[in-house]
Amino acid sequence: MRRLSRSLQLLLLLVSLLPAFTLASKQDPGTLVIGKVSHNPKKHYRYLKPIADYVAARMGDLGIVQAKVLMARDNQQMIHFLRQGRVDWVTETVMSASEFAMQAGGEILLRKWKKGVPDYYTVFFTREESDIYDLASLVGRKLALEDPGSTTAFFVPVQILLERGFHLVRLDSLRNEPPEDAIGYVLSREEINASTLVHQGLVDAAAFNNLDWEKKDHLPHIFQRDMRIIHRSATLPRAVELVRAGLDPAIKGRLRALLLGAHLDANATYALQAYQQTSRFSELSDAELALVLGLYRTVTTVREWLK
Repeated sequence: MRRLSRSLQLLLLLVSLLPAFTLASKQDPGTLVIGKVSHNPKKHYRYLKPIADYVAARMGDLGIVQAKVLMARDNQQMIHFLRQGRVDWVTETVMSASEFAMQAGGEILLRKWKKGVPDYYTVFFTREESDIYDLASLVGRKLALEDPGSTTAFFVPVQILLERGFHLVRLDSLRNEPPEDAIGYVLSREEINASTLVHQGLVDAAAFNNLDWEKKDHLPHIFQRDMRIIHRSATLPRAVELVRAGLDPAIKGRLRALLLGAHLDANATYALQAYQQTSRFSELSDAELALVLGLYRTVTTVREWLK
């Protein structure tokens, strides 16, 4: 009995040491489940269900009879769903996708041309008459960032500054001044707030993505003409599609083929429009895939720094 107990304990220990995603198994083989991290499930259900239905309707010969949507409250819950096999397919930003790939074994499948855009990048900008011309000039100044949930308006700019050895200090109020040897940052929460703070001279610079730079509701033209960009990041895919570890290769292959050809299928027009005005899907190059997976280091570095 003691030998059996020890053997059982050893088996349980070995199982606990296995990567969690290797235990994932499909809970309902006839259902294709698409997932999303969401704080507004009702809104996101409306854009996820049509594309999931479009794909599922073309997988009958593979045993798929329906599509469902499963929302997660945060990335950790989505990682849990992926490890359990409760979600087959996820659409996300590259930052979250890197977490799902590294922590749950997810496979990044395709680039999503969200709102017709394949990629984007972060820009740092200041007022035209400012004496700030590079990142080093930000030392002793105030920088507006959006919030710690943003890829291009928080994680990427913070990582860029940390990699270059700059010291960042959060300012609780615009009235506070940063130390002379540090960059003081404030959280604007919204893009229009960041651009307004720069335009009014309440901060010295801000950072968000190039798409926001071109949106007049985020950076009005009357503001933009008084601004200039001082630095830009590497280009990142705008959004990606990811599948869970252990997904049936036939289903994964069909999903890839259907998404790649959706922009050529008139029957997919409504689903694509609902799916955040997606114009098409495309393959990622090896270099782009490596770049996305490498963002996991950015996630861990910045989160550790925030602690």
